[in-house]
Amino acid sequence: MELEQARKRVEELVPLLKYYTQMYFDDKQVVSDYEYDMLMKELKGIEKEYPELIREDSPTQRVGASIKKGFEKVTHEIPLQSLQDVFSFEEVREFDTRMQKAAKENGAELKYVVETKIDGLSAALEYKNGIFVRGATRGNGTVGEDVTENLKTVKSIPKKLKEPIDIVVRGEVFIGKEEFEKLNADRLVDEEEVFANARNAAAGSLRQLDSRITAKRPLDIYIFNVQKCDSIDFKSHYESLLYLEKIGFNVNPVKILCNNIDEAISAIEKIGQDREKISFGIDGAVVKVDDLALREKIGTTYKTPKWAVAYKYPPEKKETKLKDIVCQVGRTGAITPMAILEPVVVAGSKISKTTLHNEDFIKERDIRIGDTVVIQKAGDVIPEVVEVKKKKRTGEEVPFEMPTTCPICGAQTIREEGEVAWYCNGVECPAKLQRGIEHFVSREAMDITGLGEAIVEELIKRGLISNIADIYKLTFEDIASLKKNGKKFAQNLIDAIEESKHRDLYRLVNALGIRHVGVKLAKSLCKNYDTMDKLMKASYESLCMKEEVGKIIAKSIYNFFREEQTIDLIKRLKEYGVNMVAEKEEGADDRFAGMTFVLTGTLEKYSRDEASEIIEKFGGKTSGTVSKKTTYVLAGESAGSKLVKAQELGIRIITEQEFDEMSR
Repeated sequence: MELEQARKRVEELVPLLKYYTQMYFDDKQVVSDYEYDMLMKELKGIEKEYPELIREDSPTQRVGASIKKGFEKVTHEIPLQSLQDVFSFEEVREFDTRMQKAAKENGAELKYVVETKIDGLSAALEYKNGIFVRGATRGNGTVGEDVTENLKTVKSIPKKLKEPIDIVVRGEVFIGKEEFEKLNADRLVDEEEVFANARNAAAGSLRQLDSRITAKRPLDIYIFNVQKCDSIDFKSHYESLLYLEKIGFNVNPVKILCNNIDEAISAIEKIGQDREKISFGIDGAVVKVDDLALREKIGTTYKTPKWAVAYKYPPEKKETKLKDIVCQVGRTGAITPMAILEPVVVAGSKISKTTLHNEDFIKERDIRIGDTVVIQKAGDVIPEVVEVKKKKRTGEEVPFEMPTTCPICGAQTIREEGEVAWYCNGVECPAKLQRGIEHFVSREAMDITGLGEAIVEELIKRGLISNIADIYKLTFEDIASLKKNGKKFAQNLIDAIEESKHRDLYRLVNALGIRHVGVKLAKSLCKNYDTMDKLMKASYESLCMKEEVGKIIAKSIYNFFREEQTIDLIKRLKEYGVNMVAEKEEGADDRFAGMTFVLTGTLEKYSRDEASEIIEKFGGKTSGTVSKKTTYVLAGESAGSKLVKAQELGIRIITEQEFDEMSR
């Protein structure tokens, strides 16, 4: 890969992996472990080849995630590091070669301990004089969350040890396979949303702000390391694990002492063979140097110990029958085809349905209703169809076509050029209702203070809101009933709703949630079409002629305003007195008219939104890419590739101080 190609790929991978990591630590896994691992491996390979591309915010340079609001911070005296992943026995042997060299240099005997890599949430437990005094999550490896009260509800954590010792240990909090199945079965009975997987269920349970909720979840823990113990001089890791068992800890039951790497690889293979029999979920096997003094000599990187690796098993695959394909509509309106399967056990879980992602995924693999398919549960988390057994077809299989109308509300479905997903175009679709209302009332839209996520959810649950316009028919009594002693809250919200009726037209246009239309474009549209009626009647051709509106965006706007649900919504909003006319700007200062600014790096005085607002206020516009049409590049701290591009094109680069002077 050439340097420029590598640079572009890093720019794609870093934000993507940061997003996946944050979602994972927020207990919302959106991608399989296997896919995440492959992307991380690709990034590491690029950074190894081109060290100059390593960014400070690269996920390869960081451990864990941010601290959840509501928890006290705990600084780990001994960092809780992550492990270096390997995906082949060849890589395991390469690790052994490095360890043998270190052992020879230090005159040490080299043995390994192989353990299961438990799929849960890592935590540190601190004991004083044998009494459990504090517990914390890993967090970012250095600073975690104080979850002591929650950990006290975990029955397998001893409150008092068999010896009065000061010690800090590390373990993995998890939910066993059978317990997880029962937990989800109970949630179905109670009409609660089921958990996607045991790892997220465990992590979400441990990080509850109310320990009474944690106490109801079947959490367990296995201890796998001594973090700190000044009173005992352990010689080996295996010895320390046996001691932990002796004083009352629930230690990882799979811990195999190996005399050499061949024995370690055999242990990994045996764990893989017994994977379905193990009562808890695993996402690999860990190989650790046993000699603790040798570990000290080998050392660590910022993120990982050099004396251990985590072997990741290849995803398990099983055949089953694809009985049907149904479509689900997400909160954004995206329509996702789902495979309904003959139930099959993969990696210890019964799989009866899985996502087929999008239309292209189905067509590229020629997936048909009635096919025999191969299911893979990548990383023991997300099942997926990886192969169609076409030789097993009988001729009765049925090709699948995406619906032309929404299966929930009947509105037109659309797939725009260059996109893979189909979307429901209905502004009043029940599947999109909560997300649509949350956007409608948000600060940059109609700015209705008090209508937060929880209140919106409760209003929908009680049937007080079934579409966006219903916000304006809410009564004082409706709102007051949501809270105990809620009269003051109700009056404030009624006032905020009434005030929102007088917002400028561009806010309403932004609030409607038209695909590709945000605040910036909404303002531009309302300069050209100063009433809602004019915008609704705008032809596709006239929209295409407007600056910043290409063919795809024009089609999106045109189709949106011709959908019956949109016409009905606007009619109702008019009846409730919501403003449909743009404010007239008098004596506007257009000093930046005709200028295009690109913002890069971190600004000290402004957020990017605030800087963009100033630029637009003075008639200018902002862009996300540097080109010959760019007038200025406003560069803050840690400016990246955009700054380089500007220098190459000879675009004028200004500092925040210069921007301040221009804006006075």
